[in-house]
Amino acid sequence: MDPNKTKTLLDSVQEVVRRAGKIILDHWEAPKDIEYKGRVDLVTQTDVAVESFLTRELSALLPEATFLAEETAAGNELSQTTWIVDPLDGTTNFAHGLWAVAISVALWREDSLELGVVHLPKTEETFGAQKGCGSRLNGTSISVSKQNDISQALVATGFPYAKQERIQEIMPLLHNVLTTCRGVRRMGAAAVDLAYTACGRFDLFYELGLKPWDTAAGWLLVQEAGGQVTQFCDPAPYVLGADSILASNALLHEDMADLLARDSGKEQP
Repeated sequence: MDPNKTKTLLDSVQEVVRRAGKIILDHWEAPKDIEYKGRVDLVTQTDVAVESFLTRELSALLPEATFLAEETAAGNELSQTTWIVDPLDGTTNFAHGLWAVAISVALWREDSLELGVVHLPKTEETFGAQKGCGSRLNGTSISVSKQNDISQALVATGFPYAKQERIQEIMPLLHNVLTTCRGVRRMGAAAVDLAYTACGRFDLFYELGLKPWDTAAGWLLVQEAGGQVTQFCDPAPYVLGADSILASNALLHEDMADLLARDSGKEQP
């Protein structure tokens, strides 16, 4: 695709996502109509309303594209051109009135991510990335941190919904990260964690059990900001739907991968 046309598409997607963010803000103080997809996995009427809005508006931009979206993902797969959408990442935060809520939209075309947008309505921050063209925050170029000492690293993480079933995996990882690094933060929205890694607020991010819509846009943001993204349970390039993700400023990637491999019983020789 012509880079100028792609840039115009990125601008259009960012505008659509900002408008979708207004739906979240309009619903912020209203009573939450909460349903449960799992024991602790929530969905609200706002998730559904935002996804419906995004589906309509993004379809107008690219009529040929299919959708892989959180609330309607059952049975859907990536096609040659696919919008990957999380309408409200951080639904539990939203239900409790916490600010760490994001909309995440990425475009998958011909076996790679072409663009990604993460928008935080409460902080009015819009992160955007285009393949080969860098990452930006509200129009200003961003880059990952320059921290090269893991003992001084600020690390973001999250816990899968199946945390009871996976507690024996989660706790050893968390123990070593807590005792090795400067600090650990748990924002409750992977799109926020990845966007903040891209702009250098976090040095590292790792998590288990994420879905494609949790990571697609943020993955591109980190890469285009000069960072690195891989799996960590089985060291390999990251792919959408992988069970583990490690995103970093690249300088700390090997140290963190070794730390997580040791904790998971898979330390490399």
